[in-house]
Amino acid sequence: MLTIYGVYRSRASRNYWMARELDIPFKSVPVIQARRLDDPLSADAPINTKSPAFLAVNPMGLIPSVEDDGLILNESLAINLYLARKHGGALSAQTIEEEGLITSWTMWAATEVEPHAVKIILAYDNRIEDTPDGKAVIAQASDALEKAFAVLEAQLSQFGHVAADRFTVADLNLAEVFRYAMTQTALFDNAPRVKAWLALCQSRPAFKAMMEERMRELD
Repeated sequence: MLTIYGVYRSRASRNYWMARELDIPFKSVPVIQARRLDDPLSADAPINTKSPAFLAVNPMGLIPSVEDDGLILNESLAINLYLARKHGGALSAQTIEEEGLITSWTMWAATEVEPHAVKIILAYDNRIEDTPDGKAVIAQASDALEKAFAVLEAQLSQFGHVAADRFTVADLNLAEVFRYAMTQTALFDNAPRVKAWLALCQSRPAFKAMMEERMRELD
């Protein structure tokens, strides 16, 4: 059975969504971020990213990680590519060309979009979005994302989805990265295809089920 290490309020959300899309059984180990705890190494601390038990799984101390039939993998987007390849179906590549597009767009999201989008979500998570510093961070990140939104807008005009004429793991991976920027409505209003595409991705039952679990978690 697939074991997913990480709380839903983390990048593990991508893997929980993917497991539901594939309808595969999984076990959740709710490893919390150490930064959320006053003393992550105290005897009564919940398992977290500094816990020795988790560091034995991922020495980098980052979530998520997964274990699948003895195979340990890290990096949420790569994990989803692996799950799609292993389990097949409509979310996986059907041709070598689709494989290339799915991989390319996933890497693009990780390198060109997420570094900026994550600054936005962290500003809100840290509740500094209305401070001068927070506003500056968000404005700078939003400016940096304008080109990425324009690039995806053009790609969606070709396929309607990211890498094929259907929803694939590339759509899921990118949707979770672009979700970090959802507070910046102007970016989406200026890219109507991106806005409609993200809404379509988030209308899927597997996404909604994942978000229900995410909302149940405590701050």
